[in-house]
Amino acid sequence: MKSGRRAWLSVACAATALLALAAGSLPGRGEDGNAAAPQLEVDYSNPGLSPSHWTLTLHPDGSGHFRSDRSRVMAVGTQGSALENSARIEAPDVDRDVRVSAEYAERVFQTVRQHNLFNSDCESHLKVAFQGWKKLSYSGPEGVGSCAFNYSKDKEIQALGDSLVSVAGTILEGARLEMLLQHDRLGLDSEMEFLLEASKDGRVQEMSTIRGILDRLANDPEVMARVRRRARVLLAKAGK
Repeated sequence: MKSGRRAWLSVACAATALLALAAGSLPGRGEDGNAAAPQLEVDYSNPGLSPSHWTLTLHPDGSGHFRSDRSRVMAVGTQGSALENSARIEAPDVDRDVRVSAEYAERVFQTVRQHNLFNSDCESHLKVAFQGWKKLSYSGPEGVGSCAFNYSKDKEIQALGDSLVSVAGTILEGARLEMLLQHDRLGLDSEMEFLLEASKDGRVQEMSTIRGILDRLANDPEVMARVRRRARVLLAKAGK
């Protein structure tokens, strides 16, 4: 009787697994039941900044998507990073496809694999300054995983989070440049000066994500010569 019951349970478990596979509900599977393409998403939130929330999705080939939400605007005088805590024109909400370099994407997904797909507690739980919550989520043929942190106890995960925030900063700067080009061309001079300096110390990374607007500025005879020159310097950083 017991052996018959064990056999029945085995059949039932196998049938459940097959049904889950058919529905695409197994970890690392897409809706069609096939192995899901590798994908990393970083979800960032900080009510004290503008935008207060953004998501960046990346794939191993460097393609991705960025979406930001300015639903909560930082109050004047609130402490924040140089990117947000300034009187410069504010970037609009962004919802667009982006592309990072293949080298950058490779480093990102290498870190994912080296840290067990983020299937661990990566928050330090130390009393440190609030830097914004960063949730890193991976899905792919190997499985799924995620972890969230303000400041990570793992130096490599903390460095990855900082780097992804800097990439987001670049994308937001690109949106700001587009607005300045349309509404305040004189403001492009100081903005490009800031962007060039920020690219040197790592506050912004992956200029390839804003190649389009940099191309336009580099070749627009109606903007200042300094703006065109700085745009060409930043294009060189983008690998052009």
